[in-house]
Amino acid sequence: MNINFIDLKENGYTIMPSFFDENCMNAVSDSIDESYELCRKIQIKNGIDAVTNGTVHHLLGTKEDVYLEILKKISLSPVYEFMQKYFNGNCIVNSYGGVINITSKPSYVANVHRDIRFFSGDFPLMLNMLIMLDDFTLENGATYLLAKSHLKENKPTDEEFYEKSDRAVGKKGDILFFNSNLWHAAGINTTDQVRRAITITFTKPFMKQQLDYSRAIGYENVEKLSIELQQLIGFYSRIPSNLEEWYQKPEQRFYRPGQD
Repeated sequence: MNINFIDLKENGYTIMPSFFDENCMNAVSDSIDESYELCRKIQIKNGIDAVTNGTVHHLLGTKEDVYLEILKKISLSPVYEFMQKYFNGNCIVNSYGGVINITSKPSYVANVHRDIRFFSGDFPLMLNMLIMLDDFTLENGATYLLAKSHLKENKPTDEEFYEKSDRAVGKKGDILFFNSNLWHAAGINTTDQVRRAITITFTKPFMKQQLDYSRAIGYENVEKLSIELQQLIGFYSRIPSNLEEWYQKPEQRFYRPGQD
């Protein structure tokens, strides 16, 4: 299992091949299609369907076990140690979603963007993980990545971006890691098949999660998981809501030591 930390540091991204097997990816693909139907109904009901086409958010909150299994495999592998090295300490899931790149119907992820709203420089605040549920090809919209752009604060022009960007071509089961300061964009899918991916961001534990994953899963259920999974889900960096939750011994506190 090879994760190129130097590439991530210097170019802003790296691809780890063949981490997940085909059976696992097929199971996730089936679930993400069902999750999209659930999310799409809410998107349409709330009038935001025009900008969210093909996007699936907060999969850990859908109660599908397969999404937790993805994190479980990560927590038991060298990837967990790799992320601790990147952050110089612990990290948590900030967002856990997915993207379904539909033929000729790009969503907002096709805009040139980065996934952190301000330039954090050398400080390791956020890390992106993209898990390829299908092969990523030039034809089905493999992600554009502007190498070394994580080292610069200013946004490139679209002309510069598309002229100089690399493409994240890979196989089903590969993982793309990239620095969240990196400018990137989904490509346009010109095939007759959808291209799917799981998209997870990890952050320093003090950053507010996009969804309260511990509460979504259920505190009683999170407590049954391994220490590593509890850490990743954010169980050790919760916010107390009353004095009873605040006044606890260190090992029972909502916000535990080591979450800086």
